[in-house]
Amino acid sequence: MPDAATGPVAREMIARLTAALSPTRLDLEDQSYQHVGHAGHDPRGESHFALIIESSAFAGLNRVERQRRVHAALDELLRDRVHALTIRALAPGE
Repeated sequence: MPDAATGPVAREMIARLTAALSPTRLDLEDQSYQHVGHAGHDPRGESHFALIIESSAFAGLNRVERQRRVHAALDELLRDRVHALTIRALAPGE
């Protein structure tokens, strides 16, 4: 069963994305439970996430540029703590 993204890593991700992109929608799901025993699994949890984010900051940007903005906002969390992040980044109305 999916875990609500409420742990310390998820809270930090939400705070950074909110500050950087002022999203109108932000859904973050912790999918770490699906990766127990696989490469990249972190026994501390909070290693695999799925993100749906809608922001006017994405208007006029292609998929790669949108993902770069998300990566920039999360910075070292992606290098040091989060093993995998699925991103669906939308502009309002998409």
